[in-house]
Amino acid sequence: MLIPVRCLTCGKMVADKFEDYQNKIKAGEDPSKTLDSLGVERYCCRRMFLTTVETIQQIIPFYEAIQRRKQEVLSELE
Repeated sequence: MLIPVRCLTCGKMVADKFEDYQNKIKAGEDPSKTLDSLGVERYCCRRMFLTTVETIQQIIPFYEAIQRRKQEVLSELE
């Protein structure tokens, strides 16, 4: 997961709290209450947590498709 070390707006450290946030969300807790318990009160910092997406999961299918196509081209050339 790629999350900035600091909030892009105010500069407060946010990356150190992200793992705890993610574990609590997976456990089924409310995101708003979880951010409050972690001490993330500014809306700019909360944005960092709420808008972060798992980009690697979106990229993997494209990488696999490129690798399959590469194998197809190599097998056609042989």
